[in-house]
Amino acid sequence: MRNTCNSWAGTKASSKQTTSCFQAPATLRPTPVDTHQMQTTRAGPYIKMSGLKGRFVAVDAAPSEDHRVEIGTDAVVEREILGILLSPPIEQGDWSCLRLVYQITDSGSLEVLQRTEGKSFDRSLWRSQTPSDSWVISTMDLQNNTEPFRVIFEGRTGRSAGGSVAIFEIHITPGYCLECDFEESHLCGYSNQWNANVNWYIGGGGIQLLDNEMPNDHTYNNRTGHFMYVDSIYAKTFKEVAKLMSPMTTVPMSGCLSFQYQRSKGGGNMFSVFARDSLGQYQDLWRAGSENQSSWSQTLEEWIPVQVDLKAPYPVQVVFEVAFNSPRGGRVKLDDISFSPDFCSADTEPTFDPSIANCDFESGFCLYTQDQAAELAWRRVSVKPNIFRKGDHTTGAGSFLLAHSEMSSSYVSRLIGPTLPGNFKYCLRFYFFPSGFNQTAQALAVYLQSKQNGSSSQEKIWTQGEKSRGIWMATDVTFQTLQPVKVVFVSTCRSFWDCGSVALDDISVSLGDCDLTTVAGMLSSSLPGHCDFETGLCGYTQDKHSDDADWEWKRGRTPTSYTGPRADHTSGAGYYLHMEASSLLRGQIIRLLSRPLRGSRGPLCLRFYYHMYGSGTGQLSVHLDKDGENVLLWQRSGEQSITWLRARVEYQCDNQHQIVFKATRGSSIRSDIAIDDITLEGGPCPDMEVRATVGTSNEIE
Repeated sequence: MRNTCNSWAGTKASSKQTTSCFQAPATLRPTPVDTHQMQTTRAGPYIKMSGLKGRFVAVDAAPSEDHRVEIGTDAVVEREILGILLSPPIEQGDWSCLRLVYQITDSGSLEVLQRTEGKSFDRSLWRSQTPSDSWVISTMDLQNNTEPFRVIFEGRTGRSAGGSVAIFEIHITPGYCLECDFEESHLCGYSNQWNANVNWYIGGGGIQLLDNEMPNDHTYNNRTGHFMYVDSIYAKTFKEVAKLMSPMTTVPMSGCLSFQYQRSKGGGNMFSVFARDSLGQYQDLWRAGSENQSSWSQTLEEWIPVQVDLKAPYPVQVVFEVAFNSPRGGRVKLDDISFSPDFCSADTEPTFDPSIANCDFESGFCLYTQDQAAELAWRRVSVKPNIFRKGDHTTGAGSFLLAHSEMSSSYVSRLIGPTLPGNFKYCLRFYFFPSGFNQTAQALAVYLQSKQNGSSSQEKIWTQGEKSRGIWMATDVTFQTLQPVKVVFVSTCRSFWDCGSVALDDISVSLGDCDLTTVAGMLSSSLPGHCDFETGLCGYTQDKHSDDADWEWKRGRTPTSYTGPRADHTSGAGYYLHMEASSLLRGQIIRLLSRPLRGSRGPLCLRFYYHMYGSGTGQLSVHLDKDGENVLLWQRSGEQSITWLRARVEYQCDNQHQIVFKATRGSSIRSDIAIDDITLEGGPCPDMEVRATVGTSNEIE
């Protein structure tokens, strides 16, 4: 099945209105469109199907000068325009690849989402706001899906008068986006990294190569098929390098990568394959060594198969690299790249799951241990929500670890994690804060403990650099090791009189660089209902019609003493939303609205963190707005705690709705209220705190 969609619907929308739909051509590859099929409006923004040769779909700002405003030397439109292209239902049980040819100009942006029936929110597959002066190819992996789904293309013009988004071609094909036989003109999204002297070229198709050779490709084993090749004939300097790069996958990839190649015998080239992550970091996968005679083609017609295991727990692209050291370095040909989710060998160990090192200490020490000589140095403690002592980071009312809370004969507290295998790059994340009156700098450090030849060794990878501000601080540490290691948290007292307590909570370990985890977090924040407020409101909007003020986007402590948080919940150094009570009167309210959410057949779990500290604290409540009906889901009144507390609300609604966060100012200026780290997911809440069924009951259990 080459194209799975046969009809498409498009809409145009702005912040004020939505117009009727139009039907695009009945094929995924747009066909010429007559002028009478174009959708336009007489004066205002429009979405259209037309243009050069009638072969693309576009959304752009209004051409009318009446809808432009001059700011300095730039023209801007009064409002951003949103164009939506909706696919028909797609039934694709196996893995497939969506290939998109598009162009963005000026302030435009394009996002592709996957919509599954019965779910309240769409899953973001890909997005871009990078303008270009030509058509661009992008690919997206569509993972196995047992339920029919639709693909949504959302084009936004931005506020610039020149902003536009155009889509020229859409393909959905079975298989993985890494796979390619190079028979199509788009080359499956593979690209050559330009070099002045040596580059990858398309071979085959009955075209002679530089030495008048007309070789067969591997796919069809004839001269009409195509392949990629690189030749050393134009190499000028030592180590000329040609790189052929696959498109970046949009999901983690682990399995068997296969390809076919020919390498002319000459000894003047090095053929290598790498995996490259989104940070530009390379990992060796395979290399054809000159000492291995089986890596050379014995005849011009011989293709050599290669299989190599790929373990990438994050999006990755494959790089085929050939280096020459002279113009006599020969030639390398490449064809039929394929991928399988099963590893090449049954003996290959599965990708390691580093979550064995995760622990929030709610139910114990997990797999962490202590030295027998100082068994009680790290103690698991719990603080009930109050206005005097900090609670844990996980819930605000749970458990965390505390070192040196009771002075003992040991001045060193060691917490030892489970064994992590070597040959991986890890991201360690944890939360800490020194507490008590005798806080000392460098009171907490992290080491890697390994054993070689029967003896233990330790390597320090992190140490506390400054005294804490009395808040939970997030720390990310990237490390890589060739040997199995254990992560060890060490808290040290200099003396009996120079010793402060150190708190530790929410340890997590993942594969890959910590910066990759940050990128993944930014993508999840784009989902409806998800927001840590690090880069803005994530689609949430202020209610401009039925409240008295706006939620304020804040970093650090609030201006009024003895109320409000000292920092955000996410990292201790980021942003959150809060109600500034000093600028409001008693009883005045502020409201924050989620974007519209579709109804779902099953339950949804809303989780967020709130901060209600101050002698005059008012009320925080969460409501569901459905067709003008307001349903109370959750509510707290009065001062709750000096720390961030977690709330979880399970509800079910079968109609379109919005989530509303409502804060009410209390009796005094010391009534700041804050929220952070909102998450909305399908499925029931674990250890649910509040449950509501909209439409049948308004009770809160």
